[in-house]
Amino acid sequence: MNNHVSSKPSTMKLKHTINPILLYFIHFLISLYTILTYIPFYFFSESRQEKSNQIKAKPVNSKPDSAYRSVNSLDGLASVLYPGCDTLDKVFTYAKNKFKNKRLLGTREVLNEEDEVQPNGKIFKKVILGQYNWLSYEDVFVRALNFGNGLQMLGQKPKTNIAIFCETRAEWMIAAQACFMYNFQLVTLYATLGGPAIVHGLNETEVTNIITSKELLQTKLKDIVSLVPRLRHIITVDGKPPTWSEFPKGVIVHTMAAVEALGAKASMENQPHSKPLPSDIAVIMYTSGSTGLPKGVMISHSNIIAGITGMAERIPELGEEDVYIGYLPLAHVLELSAELVCLSHGCRIGYSSPQTLADQSSKIKKGSKGDTSMLKPTLMAAVPEIMDRIYKNVMNKVSEMSSFQRNLFILAYNYKMEQISKGRNTPLCNSFVFRKVRSLLGGNIRLLLCGGAPLSATTQRFMNICFCCPVGQGYGLTESAGAGTITEVWDYNTGRVGAPLVCCEIKLKNWEEGGYFNTDKPHPRGEILIGGQNVTMGYYKNEAKTKADFFEDENGQRWLCTGDIGEFDPDGCLKIIDRKKDLVKLQAGEYVSLGKVEAALKNLPLVDNICAYANSYHSYVIGFVVPNQKELTELARKKGLKGTWEELCNSCEMENEVLKVLSEAAISASLEKFEIPVKIRLSPEPWTPETGLVTDAFKLKRKELKTHYQADIERMYGRK
Repeated sequence: MNNHVSSKPSTMKLKHTINPILLYFIHFLISLYTILTYIPFYFFSESRQEKSNQIKAKPVNSKPDSAYRSVNSLDGLASVLYPGCDTLDKVFTYAKNKFKNKRLLGTREVLNEEDEVQPNGKIFKKVILGQYNWLSYEDVFVRALNFGNGLQMLGQKPKTNIAIFCETRAEWMIAAQACFMYNFQLVTLYATLGGPAIVHGLNETEVTNIITSKELLQTKLKDIVSLVPRLRHIITVDGKPPTWSEFPKGVIVHTMAAVEALGAKASMENQPHSKPLPSDIAVIMYTSGSTGLPKGVMISHSNIIAGITGMAERIPELGEEDVYIGYLPLAHVLELSAELVCLSHGCRIGYSSPQTLADQSSKIKKGSKGDTSMLKPTLMAAVPEIMDRIYKNVMNKVSEMSSFQRNLFILAYNYKMEQISKGRNTPLCNSFVFRKVRSLLGGNIRLLLCGGAPLSATTQRFMNICFCCPVGQGYGLTESAGAGTITEVWDYNTGRVGAPLVCCEIKLKNWEEGGYFNTDKPHPRGEILIGGQNVTMGYYKNEAKTKADFFEDENGQRWLCTGDIGEFDPDGCLKIIDRKKDLVKLQAGEYVSLGKVEAALKNLPLVDNICAYANSYHSYVIGFVVPNQKELTELARKKGLKGTWEELCNSCEMENEVLKVLSEAAISASLEKFEIPVKIRLSPEPWTPETGLVTDAFKLKRKELKTHYQADIERMYGRK
């Protein structure tokens, strides 16, 4: 087996309950089938294993701090998709001319909406959706041109900011293309942001115009409009909102259709418009920050084009036959990049939402079809949380099967896992055993793109087996225009994020404090630095943070210091092994500042020391606590618990009592729900420099604490 595979098949196999004699006979039949199918496979197919063993990236020189480049870009980094198309408006014009009447953006018609009363009395809104209605490349181009001209008529000037605060939908992409055409700087904000964060983003960028939806206008914007004094025009993408009288004087609400009509009328007079340069800002993308207020990342036209050039190279045979399902937030660099890759290659993009994605999704009325069943996509991006949810749902269904069905599924699952590890396929299993599972995502998926957080080996292997397709795991940041690495489609190894994309190079910088060096054996380790044209311009109105995270080398190339710790395998693929900062992204995408959690709790009389811990594979924070002996003993007495100091610290009842105190303090300190530790371990031993768990200045040594409490971490998270 390939030595890069971080999780052996045997550790991820499912357990069956088959009679040993029957099992022996089944294994004999499987072996016979494998031998018969291996002969044509050997002669007519290049093994995925052979491809997987190929070198994918190399250092450009022999120095330890040398940058690694893809073997396909050793002589120079790629920066443009098509010759002469160095801005996003040119890319779209090229695509429009090439794919003119081909379908581009699809939206399902809402046939019926109804309220469904649940057994617990709650009311859920359910929808029945019809077919996808499509706009062609030409349709989208004309609508974007008219909308941009309409915005110009409302006073929007080139190189000034305009905000979009909207769910993922066709109108979002049309509005974005309009801004790219007319050189308006598009400020993107997550639809899930809270009021103060929205106000901060809108005021920092000094926007006068905002594009939104009726629902977000009513639920989020209505209450904060008065806190954004420069706001003049609100454009709703889906018709007039029900009330008009509640907005401050001077703020006018328009529909997108009205602005397009205004632009179409004005375009007859041939109003000229300003064209962007490659170095002009295309997007100011607000991303989460440890302080709670988001930071705006300035991304130029050339940054985005370089990024999508690198991503597209990792998707073989990308073209007009492909259908992409868009449902992740377009305000996130992963979704925006994925859709721009598709738009530039003639693919169709059908829009969806997490609530309508599958037949079983929360807003789909029982008996009607979800979006994947109707669209039958070939490409899909997902975050680990969604893949984990699919994994758990399927495994729950498997446990409810009859004994015969369950054992058949498990045998096929384990057999396919073995074959995948050898680089082979299993057409019979795919057709007869996994077809039903595959149909959950429409049945045609040929590539799943995963990003945003690390994907567990178990879930990745499950998706490979049950959905019969590769999972392209990637690594990138908003600050690198989403681009960094993506695994090759034929590389089924787990625990890695692939080789550098052709648009960028990656080097490892020594981090002495953490004990990571690019001279480490057997593999170089260090802080990941990304260089290339995809590296963005920095943070909006935040020069200090820009200087801290970005630099230019002697050749004028921009570099990003990611704060993540990586390790290169011998074939040039990258693993993410640690994080320099104590800012951790949870599985659902929320950022937790561990230092902030500790600061809120460490001054409690009950706490002598505390270390918060979280990782991107799980959705909650845990903690290690050195309790104050006097306070803990008193708390135990009040609760009627007895025992030695060690017995009290090892008591589940005491852990729960201390957790209650911590939770109350966390709420009082205004910590978010996801920042509050859910489980803790009480340590009877104090942390001193002698134990190696804190520095001489008594700062926490997180790496050592993690190693010391590894068994407790696995207990608190539950082994997967």
